[in-house]
Amino acid sequence: MRSIVAFYEIDREYGGPEEGGWYYDTGRFVRAIGFHLTDEAAITAVRRANRLLERLQRHRRNVGSALYEGGRYRAFSFTGLPPARFPAERPYYQ
Repeated sequence: MRSIVAFYEIDREYGGPEEGGWYYDTGRFVRAIGFHLTDEAAITAVRRANRLLERLQRHRRNVGSALYEGGRYRAFSFTGLPPARFPAERPYYQ
C-alpha cells in the first residue's frame, strides 16, 4: 500500500464534565513529509521522525500538562490523503 507520512500539531481538548471531567487527543495537519510505497517503510519513517521529535521537544511541556500552550508535534502515517484534523468528529462520553 502507498502511505503518506505527515506531521500533526497535537493537543488535548475538554470532552465534558462526566465522571469528573474527561479530555481527548486532537491533531491539526501541519505538513506531509514523505510518501512510501510499503507499509514497513512508512512505519520505519514514522518511528524515526517521532524519535527525533521527542529529542527536539524534550524541553516543551507535556500535552497532559495544565500549562501546555501548544507546540508539540507527532508524525502519523495514512494510506490516503491525511485528514486536516483528527478526530473527524468530537467524541461523546458513553
